[in-house]
Amino acid sequence: MNWYTGLATYAIIWGPVMFMMLPWGVRRIEPGDLGEGDDPGAPEKPRLWLKAAITTVASGVIFALVYLVVVSGVISFRQ
Repeated sequence: MNWYTGLATYAIIWGPVMFMMLPWGVRRIEPGDLGEGDDPGAPEKPRLWLKAAITTVASGVIFALVYLVVVSGVISFRQ
């Protein structure tokens, strides 16, 4: 696996993992705390930087497993 294929594989893994991380720890804004123009379904503290960091680490672990499987020859795309 060359670096370009590895980067593309990592990006493909990162996207779905981020979507799986987004709902974790989300709390809605209480109805009494809504200001004018606030959406009642919006999260109070989305913590996107923390979720992006966790996603990056989790994607790295998943990518390492995929890389090991491809390099070891368990799954071959050459046949």
